[in-house]
Amino acid sequence: MTRLLALPGSLRKGSFNAALARAAAGLVPADVEIEVGSIVGIPLYDADLEAEQGIPEPVRALKERIVAADGLIFATPEYNNGIPGVAKNAIDWLSRPPADIPRVFGGLPVTLIGATPGAGGTMLAQAAWLPVLRTLGAAPWFGPKLYVSGAGRAFAVDGFAAFARAMTPSRQGREAP
Repeated sequence: MTRLLALPGSLRKGSFNAALARAAAGLVPADVEIEVGSIVGIPLYDADLEAEQGIPEPVRALKERIVAADGLIFATPEYNNGIPGVAKNAIDWLSRPPADIPRVFGGLPVTLIGATPGAGGTMLAQAAWLPVLRTLGAAPWFGPKLYVSGAGRAFAVDGFAAFARAMTPSRQGREAP
């Protein structure tokens, strides 16, 4: 069994990237399992906090989930043509202490996917993550890219449901096959 961790890079409850990660989890072969993780609860990185209290529990727990995974699917939003601060913050915590970087990220297969309401998908954010992944020693996958643009329209069924509702009267009275 190949175990993958999908990690949305957003805190929002209605995150398009969390929805994308959940969709990916439902589309895998029988011998693959995707667990959807979260960066919710990770505090802002503060070296003083690290020195005084060590690694926060949400960070420690997520690090262990990454270590246990055979690969990481990072579902990144794109904010202002770049990496979202909360996602970068999570990675900054996950790379602490530096001695843990090889254990957590060294040789880790990573792919980037992303959804955004904007027209460009998450192309710029995904490109901006590559130097970070390289620095961490991860093994990025350079297969087909997945950029979901117009995510508000792609994930919403409101418009289609309204259309179907409007069409229902014209379809009544049809015989079942």
